[in-house]
Amino acid sequence: MTATTPRQYRYYDFFMAAYVCIVLCANLIGAAKMSTVHLPLVGDTTFMSGVLFFPISYLFGDILTEVYGYARDRRVVWAGFAALAFASLMSTVIIALPAAAWWTREQDALVIVFGNTPRIALGSITAFWCGSFVNSYVMARMKVWSNGKHLWTRIIGSTLCGELVDSTLFYTIAFYGLWPNARLFEVTLTQYLLKSGWEIVATPLTYRVVGFLKRAEQEDYYDRDTDFTPFSVRT
Repeated sequence: MTATTPRQYRYYDFFMAAYVCIVLCANLIGAAKMSTVHLPLVGDTTFMSGVLFFPISYLFGDILTEVYGYARDRRVVWAGFAALAFASLMSTVIIALPAAAWWTREQDALVIVFGNTPRIALGSITAFWCGSFVNSYVMARMKVWSNGKHLWTRIIGSTLCGELVDSTLFYTIAFYGLWPNARLFEVTLTQYLLKSGWEIVATPLTYRVVGFLKRAEQEDYYDRDTDFTPFSVRT
């Protein structure tokens, strides 16, 4: 392998594909339904169903940054962003096309499931992009500051920062002015706590995956000289 040949990894492409799949499913399928469940000591809690699965993308972001570094996770985030943007464009075009005369009921169902308003689509894409990069940046910086110790602090710390940006941007862009401010704050806070709590609970799993990948890939990257601009796909 020459100095100009990029290093090849066994599992990196697999994680990229899985990451893009999760982002698409969480945003397209998860956003199609609002759920209400009764939680002990809390009461009835309303949330978008995608909150159960979207945090997996942050778990992947933590793993990718910890093992492969910020630049390679940045490349994965851009792949997810491009896929999500194309899916939003595709759903808009398909819904806008004239429906066949016998397709009326199906068209109405399609609009309900995939007919996100431009504000929701913009909020989803913007929140994902910003939140993912904040998560990766904090993860990479904390690894250098801690000299690679105490992985759990990086997992939780980066998640709390990334999910805060994601939840705040999405609900503000998508629903500000449409919902009462008190309702907007309540839902945003609920989503933030649920998504952050989900990933905190998954920390032991993150430890196992990170440990496996570091051994299998013989890689444990430190972003000491990394250019942290998000506007690049170079590794």
